[in-house]
Amino acid sequence: MAKKKSITRISDKKRGRPKIRFSIWGLILIFMISFSGCFIIYMVAANINENFWSDEFDKVVTEKNRSKVPNIDDGADTGNEAEEMEDTQEVKTSVINPIAQSEAKDQSYLSSCCLITDSSLLEIDKYTGLKDVIGSEALSAAGCNTVTIESSYGNKTAYEILQVKKPEKVYIMLGSDIFTSSVDDMIESYTDFVKNVRGYLSTADIYIMQLPPISGSSNATSSNIINEFNTKLLTVANLTGVYCLDTNTALKGVDGNISEEFTDKETGKLNEKAYKKIVEYILCHTV
Repeated sequence: MAKKKSITRISDKKRGRPKIRFSIWGLILIFMISFSGCFIIYMVAANINENFWSDEFDKVVTEKNRSKVPNIDDGADTGNEAEEMEDTQEVKTSVINPIAQSEAKDQSYLSSCCLITDSSLLEIDKYTGLKDVIGSEALSAAGCNTVTIESSYGNKTAYEILQVKKPEKVYIMLGSDIFTSSVDDMIESYTDFVKNVRGYLSTADIYIMQLPPISGSSNATSSNIINEFNTKLLTVANLTGVYCLDTNTALKGVDGNISEEFTDKETGKLNEKAYKKIVEYILCHTV
């Protein structure tokens, strides 16, 4: 009797099964290889180009700032937008300038203060407890960023000396060139100086001191120039986020000029009583 042959059929289901199976580990491996390759290329580019990181950072900042700039082609009222941006910039301090009267500090407060000045207050350390004075006869508002001063640190600009000293509180009175330099030039240099100091001494209290009034014998034009300069100093303080002291009013008499008790009759310059009055005003106008 012949044997029956058994025929094994391969099912269509089994024959159609894919030979390659999906593997999550394989996918992770591919991702890691791709990531490593990109990282290596990125680091090689950074090492070849010395300015790579600064270029990348500037690109990000530029794109971020670009989104904030109003498009003048949109037909919108850009004048109002500019005014709103300016208003936002001006509100940088938590107080209203000029600084209002406050509870008086004792003399020990002055030990943490540093004064930047030209001939305006150059001798104040001789008569008061404000001893840390950086200045010279040659210093001025227009030249405050370039004129060098002889100091124990060598011949340096006022800003360079501040970088070394790092005082807690900085007081600034500049403007001896009020009648020889243009007010705009003075304010431009003054603004740059304050911005630099504010940027480097970010935790310091910075006070801009307005110029004192002039004597009654001077003409009205001179008084108007000082008033214009002081008004712009107030704007500089608001825009740069620092404080402003109305030291002009502190020395002003009832006639609007500097009180005679605060000037030397022979030289017309501020006298000992004026220096003491200014320091008294400083101690009563702090934040």
